Amino acid sequence: MNRLASAFLLATAVWALNSEKPRMMRAMVAAQEKSFDERLRTANVADPFELFGNTRGVYLEGYGIVFTTEVNLVVTPALMFGPFGPPAPAKKDMEKMHARKVERLPLLKQKMRDMLISAASLDCVRPQEQVVVGVSLVYLTWEDKTNLPAQILMQVERQKILDYQAGRIKEKQLDGLIRTQEFWC
Repeated sequence: MNRLASAFLLATAVWALNSEKPRMMRAMVAAQEKSFDERLRTANVADPFELFGNTRGVYLEGYGIVFTTEVNLVVTPALMFGPFGPPAPAKKDMEKMHARKVERLPLLKQKMRDMLISAASLDCVRPQEQVVVGVSLVYLTWEDKTNLPAQILMQVERQKILDYQAGRIKEKQLDGLIRTQEFWC
């Protein structure tokens, strides 16, 4: 075998060893999706969040993993829809529902943070890639949306979560590294 052929075979072998198969493992992501849905459903059994569909996770090569879902902060009663949409409830009932939603925001954010930490177990996400959880909040047309965001995004580099889990950084440090964005109605 001549040198050129040997060099070609060596280069091919090195390329084959270094080339990676797609990193995303659907079963692992699906388990995290179900886990987040369950966290939201059981956050407060007496006063649950209302989920609109299932959480979806997407792995973006070179960026990380993104989970999204749609949530109503409180379960709304079944409303009769007429030709012009659902009727608005009495003003005092609207005010009570608004107050409950504002009160429930911290619980939703805690569940989102818990999901970030849980998703760090996904080995398909490289340490330098991001873990992102996005929740779009659902409102009825007549609702007062004051102090209620339309969407909340939380993201952090996976390595930072791994550092926290290994005890290399404290909880407060991790909280300072989680980027939280709120987008308003």
